[in-house]
Amino acid sequence: MNDIKIRIQRVVDKDKKCVPNFDSGLGFGRHFSDHMFLMEYVDGSWRNLRVEPYHNLSFYPSTMIFHYGQGIFEGMKAYRRKDDLYLFRPRKNLERMNNSAKRMVMPTFDSEQILDAIKLLVCMDREWIPETAGAALYIRPTMVATEPCLGVRPSSSYLFFVIVGPVGAYYAGGFNPVDIYVCQNYVRAVPGGVGEAKTMGNYAASLLAQKEGQTYGCNQVLWLDGLKRRYIEEVGAMNIFVRFQDELATPALTGSILPGITRDSVLQIAKDWGIRVTERSIAIDEVIEGIESGKVVEIFGVGTAAVISPIGRLVFGEQRYQVADGKTGDLSQRLFDYITSLQLGLVPDKFGFVEKIDYGAFAAYF
Repeated sequence: MNDIKIRIQRVVDKDKKCVPNFDSGLGFGRHFSDHMFLMEYVDGSWRNLRVEPYHNLSFYPSTMIFHYGQGIFEGMKAYRRKDDLYLFRPRKNLERMNNSAKRMVMPTFDSEQILDAIKLLVCMDREWIPETAGAALYIRPTMVATEPCLGVRPSSSYLFFVIVGPVGAYYAGGFNPVDIYVCQNYVRAVPGGVGEAKTMGNYAASLLAQKEGQTYGCNQVLWLDGLKRRYIEEVGAMNIFVRFQDELATPALTGSILPGITRDSVLQIAKDWGIRVTERSIAIDEVIEGIESGKVVEIFGVGTAAVISPIGRLVFGEQRYQVADGKTGDLSQRLFDYITSLQLGLVPDKFGFVEKIDYGAFAAYF
């Protein structure tokens, strides 16, 4: 652990929340633990690092996050197997968050310092980490502009906070094929925009298309490129992979797609398994033709929330296209089983993806 000073205020016993029943359907993003981490950026430096009881935040109505959207976040998970606690590629998440900060003209932070703070928070609220299969402790680092001022410019002050809570499967149906709506009326991002940053506005911009897709019974939206509206880019909460008969393909990172941590993990794992992997432009016409001809064997989304999400059907125009037999593909299943086993420390980690938390390193705080 780095030599950092974090002030701790523990929740008093009478205010402790009841830990939810992990076996009764947690849902996703509904439960939050007893503590949170916070720090402020003022006068050019981060200060006042602390862990406090989970509480409401107070801002002036003129606070710049409300008016100009300077806000970013990340999504990470902690896993538990008996007394062992694990994180999956946390440094990649914090590296991506710093890249998002640069794009949104926000201050960067010391990744190792924040990683230690996250580990401390996870250790403090370790009883909130499920051991149930398919569940985990979700970790949400967030940074927002806090200067109370109306004026289109970067804020001079920021708040960084981390909240955590137990989650189950991202989709109510669990690890089962989902239907995806191919959006033609709206775009998520364009080259030169903020598509590769994990900023709040990207998700707000997706909601109308998501609502449109729900009228077709679809769980998520598959975005096409913003210029020609021809090439697939990503799904609302995931990157996407298309498995052809002789190739596993995913859209290349061209600046309008979020560089997913799970995406990168799947690329490395698939290559290690001897699968031909490409990062390239994939036209929606190629996908539809491949589904109809049988060249497309399976399609799946990947992301921290769902890990691997098999796609059973695409809705394009007014047509529904079933992918293969509409069931979970063998590669989707193999990747899901392998990655979730890695995350729980059940299989050897040849990639160095998993980081075990040394609980003893934080003993001085307890």
